Amino acid sequence: MISLSGTAFMNNSLSGVSKCLTQSQSQRRFSAPKVVAAVSSNGRPGDRNASIVMESALKEVTESVPVVEKEAKSTVAGGVGDFYGEDTATEDQVITPWTVSVASGYTLLRDPHYNKGLAFNQKERDAHYLRGLLPPVVVNHELQVKKMMHNLRQYDLPLQKYMAMMDLQEMNEKLFYKLLIDNVEELLPIVYTPTVGEACQKYGSIFRRPQGLFISLRERGRILEVMKNWPEKKIQVIVVTDGERILGLGDLGCQGMGIPVGKLSLYTALGGIRPSACLPVTIDVGTNNEKLLNDEFYIGLRQRRATGQEYAELFDEFMTAVKQMYGEKVLIQFEDFANHNAFDLLAKYGPSHLVFNDDIQGTASVVLAGLIAALKKVGGTLAEQTFLFLGAGEAGTGIAELIALEMSKQTGAPLEETRKKIWLVDSKGLIVKSRVESLQHFKRPWAHEHEPVKDLVDAVKAIKPTVLIGSSGAGRTFTKDVIGAMASFNEKPIVLALSNPTSQSECTAEEAYTWSEGRAIFASGSPFPPFEYKGRTLLSGQANNAYIFPGFGLGLIISGAIRVHDDMLLAASEALAAEVTQENFDKGLIYPPFSNIRKISAHIAARVAAKAYELGLATRLPQPENLVAYAESCMYSPTYRSYR
Repeated sequence: MISLSGTAFMNNSLSGVSKCLTQSQSQRRFSAPKVVAAVSSNGRPGDRNASIVMESALKEVTESVPVVEKEAKSTVAGGVGDFYGEDTATEDQVITPWTVSVASGYTLLRDPHYNKGLAFNQKERDAHYLRGLLPPVVVNHELQVKKMMHNLRQYDLPLQKYMAMMDLQEMNEKLFYKLLIDNVEELLPIVYTPTVGEACQKYGSIFRRPQGLFISLRERGRILEVMKNWPEKKIQVIVVTDGERILGLGDLGCQGMGIPVGKLSLYTALGGIRPSACLPVTIDVGTNNEKLLNDEFYIGLRQRRATGQEYAELFDEFMTAVKQMYGEKVLIQFEDFANHNAFDLLAKYGPSHLVFNDDIQGTASVVLAGLIAALKKVGGTLAEQTFLFLGAGEAGTGIAELIALEMSKQTGAPLEETRKKIWLVDSKGLIVKSRVESLQHFKRPWAHEHEPVKDLVDAVKAIKPTVLIGSSGAGRTFTKDVIGAMASFNEKPIVLALSNPTSQSECTAEEAYTWSEGRAIFASGSPFPPFEYKGRTLLSGQANNAYIFPGFGLGLIISGAIRVHDDMLLAASEALAAEVTQENFDKGLIYPPFSNIRKISAHIAARVAAKAYELGLATRLPQPENLVAYAESCMYSPTYRSYR
């Protein structure tokens, strides 16, 4: 069994590579809008849609934007310079007077990075040739947010809201992120699960503009060249998928691009990673989805999936190109790969790249956090619980392994012993020793001595778990008999129905509460509304990976980590669990509200960064004294800046 980081559990420490950021937080400056200049011979604009560079405008911009010289070098022996700009990728970049071009007129209004819409003030409209291109009114950022929320609420269908949000992201980036940050609990289900699942299914029909890189088999041998086509050069986080296992919806091929786009939106909104430092990537090796292959609107390769050596060589070329382009410290998040590739990729690239699989590691970390929090309410320790999983794929085995690691850490017992407290059920029934020869390698550590059991309800009655976890992708499999059995020998059964989207959830909140007579402690992968049971309002928590991966990524970045270690995942879980208050417990919640998510992400980032320094995996030296404050100061804020 590989460790969750794809490397040895306790022997993953590297040293000798040290970099530092010499520019202080107070020296950060924004860059002015930049577009190629075009001026006619008579000094008047040669094209109304072109940008204009004029000496006076240049002077105005450079006077209002102080120039700060920076030098990226190490303060410790053996360090190397910040060749790739990795340490500054999430920061506003300084400018120098001889490189400034000022986007103006119609072009500026079409640039999502700098467009402010009706928030351009009168002086900016004069300076950037916007007179007549905008109505005379000037509105502030807050009123723009209020107007957009009003408009979004007019739509009846979540997919309509999703498309409106994507259009806004392509039109006014800062407004998009402010809208999402200020209304995260309402909009998170729109920009990500469950709505993103429907968006991926219909991506070919709703596709309008490229939001990431599509790398297909046609680009073999020139992936590095293709990656140079991406306009941003200082990338810090890449989310990549091959679209084979999108949520619980299966193989969506090239249309899985909605997942990297959505994940990186959350890296920015929830974790404060600068949008320009994020790169969504889809590796298109074909699809085995016959419906898509016969769909005239499908946007990917119309062929069966490449496998074996052909697949491995393409992916290896991609991983090599990433390092060549962006350096050692770019975080590569694997997303929605099928089981047979997910574990192999994590094991292969974990020792050589900064990689993270959200389905295996992110899900495990957020679930462990929920369990740690739930036990504060139920009582007892993690090692005193018995766990039963429905689903033995990436998520199920990843969660199980992290739980076993945490129990081993708490008790000092060997990992092989703590695994015996955890049982898994797959499509063929309970995983037991008599099946070991036919099991996939990642299931074998969970094959314990027991007679074969085919049905889940019989497994529940035989094992008598205190915790039931669903990661099967099979909807409504936690039946009345299953929940009833859990409630028969547990005063407060812990039931986690984690599969996404909502239609694939193992049970609903209403079913879990009703069938357990209101005693269950319940959380799910997708959100469910509050439920009234015998005069009580019961809330259900959402075990959403968005609690973990944005803060986890931020922690890796601010520490300059070069590898992911299992202990970092445990640190993230403990940090999230610590954010659950008594008020949350009183409402039946085992996760904190998303309204505090940026604060939560900062605390998770601080704990992850501290662990990176402890393990010798951090390269940004010296270590800041207050990592929470440092993390908060590094977070991107979508505020408008004056361009004069």
